[in-house]
Amino acid sequence: MLAETDARGRILGIGAGFTCAVIGRELAEAGYHVDIVESRPYVAGNCYTEVDERTGITLHKHGPHIFHTDNEEVWGYVNRFAAFRPYQTQVKATTGGRVFSLPINLLTINQFFNTTFSPAEAEAFIAERSNRSIDEVRSFEDQALRFLGPELYEAFFKGYPIKQWGMHPSELPASVLKRLPVRFNYNDNYFNHRHQGIPAEGYTVLVKRILDHPGISVTLGRRVTPGDLEGYDHVFCSGPIDAWLDYELGQLGYRTLDFEASYHKGDFQGCAVMSYPDVSVPFTRITEHKHFTPWDIFEETVVFHEYSRFCQKEDIPYYPIRLVNETNMLRKYVDYAKTQSGISFVGRLGSYKYMDMDVTIAEALDAAKAFLDLRERGQPIPAFFSSPL
Repeated sequence: MLAETDARGRILGIGAGFTCAVIGRELAEAGYHVDIVESRPYVAGNCYTEVDERTGITLHKHGPHIFHTDNEEVWGYVNRFAAFRPYQTQVKATTGGRVFSLPINLLTINQFFNTTFSPAEAEAFIAERSNRSIDEVRSFEDQALRFLGPELYEAFFKGYPIKQWGMHPSELPASVLKRLPVRFNYNDNYFNHRHQGIPAEGYTVLVKRILDHPGISVTLGRRVTPGDLEGYDHVFCSGPIDAWLDYELGQLGYRTLDFEASYHKGDFQGCAVMSYPDVSVPFTRITEHKHFTPWDIFEETVVFHEYSRFCQKEDIPYYPIRLVNETNMLRKYVDYAKTQSGISFVGRLGSYKYMDMDVTIAEALDAAKAFLDLRERGQPIPAFFSSPL
């Protein structure tokens, strides 16, 4: 696997998603030779996109990915490698046989309660319906009932975590709901970040361009084993930390996704993403991919029905669960990883934490800078560049 080249050193990146692609590019530009090895037959990881042969629609094969950030460095970085088209995410939800706008905003509230509130009136109305008798907010359910009241909780928030996480809202931490905004205006832009868009040619092309450097070699469809590490100056592992350490301390909990694709004439649902919070509906959402490129026109359409379930060892991990049992196990894995020499665990799977694409890229850039600085000063390279805990 080692390239025959005179270089500052040899680096191995395990995984060809954003994390190792960015780290690899930064180190290659600094004079290192970098081997990137990916077990799947394509780069870009779960951001992988491909053009559907039948329709010409760019498909987000592992679920919708919208790039959004306030980080100017990251925005400048991705624009080096791809042209981004402006795109604002506007999600809808079907619940109780009706369609509403998400995140919950003034239109949602007025539609749901059949009212014509002003922002101040809506805020006062929701405050009256909230359950202020809940003094100590411990769970997702407590958070929703205390700040939204029973009606909105039942309609939009109770069923979704049962399907998405396989847990009742009373079992999930309140912090999960804190990520979901409620607005008392008509702003239905799902993200409030300054920069929002989608690469015009898809994420796969973007990652390929990041990896397109004479100091980087890419091998696809191959799994790395501990025996492959010999001869490298350092290894960056962006795969699941528990899998790399052979599940020595147990299997960390993830949710995985199944997608059911179908073709239709014309327009299927009129938007890119329709959420289905009702627990009686088996899927969590429907994604119609042609709406991610509204500048294109297609006669046919492709939709994905998305189902969530617990991740088995042979499945693709998507979302780390990170409840009490998992964080306790993770703490042990972190300590165990620190005993390994010559390897750092990076990215969402390596550090077992949820990260948006911009955060993933920012952490990868920081890791590369830290690595170069530590090598320059002759200091040891840590197992983690940012704390997973």
